[in-house]
Amino acid sequence: MIEVQEVSKSYAGKPVVEKVSLKIRQGSVTSFIGPNGAGKSTLLAMISRLLQKDSGKVLIDGKDISDWKSTELAKKISILKQSNQINLRLTVRELVSFGRFPYSQGKLKKEDWEKVDEAIAYMDLTDLQHKYLDQLSGGQNQRAFIAMVIAQNTEYILLDEPLNNLDMKHSVQIMKVLRRLAEELGKTVIIVIHDINFASCYSDYIVALKDGKIVKEGPTEAIIDNKVLEHIYDMDIPIELVNGNRIGVYFK
Repeated sequence: MIEVQEVSKSYAGKPVVEKVSLKIRQGSVTSFIGPNGAGKSTLLAMISRLLQKDSGKVLIDGKDISDWKSTELAKKISILKQSNQINLRLTVRELVSFGRFPYSQGKLKKEDWEKVDEAIAYMDLTDLQHKYLDQLSGGQNQRAFIAMVIAQNTEYILLDEPLNNLDMKHSVQIMKVLRRLAEELGKTVIIVIHDINFASCYSDYIVALKDGKIVKEGPTEAIIDNKVLEHIYDMDIPIELVNGNRIGVYFK
């Protein structure tokens, strides 16, 4: 389990995340939603130890995140940031193989390459695996980075805006993959996502942030609610039921 206790972060004296406490449900997909500047990405970065918190605690399976060795933490948690830039000229397959570094230290064995192949297939990149990243579209690049995270084979998978640069088809494909990772492999997936309807259709649990604080959290149906969303986004968002999913009609 991931447990966040009274975690805060400020920049130049301005609170970005303020005394946030949270328990992440295991084996589920949890979405962080909220307007720009709500603190979603900052909170995700502190949970993964990419960013130092000012105060509070993050516990991974009951152990303070600051007490984990980096090599062991990398086998437990993987994270994909919003912007991914690598200065090396790599093929898709080479990039995805980086996900095995915590296990192989760069000397990949047969079982490591099997995980690489599985991740490439998961993301429908088999035909592109020998192409260089600079030959790919933005969406193909994003899928390659997600495949690298999948190859890392961690219990907890954290993704910051994983649908960036993706068209509708591949956005749906990625959300379906994340659901499969939770349902079939028991992974705990946490995503920062802007589209409330993707959050509604594919999440088990939603955490809504505003001004650095959690304003509401709960099962999807409790958050994708007209009054709750109006409080979060300061706009009227009617809800319609489509194929059993609660859809926010925010574009009228």
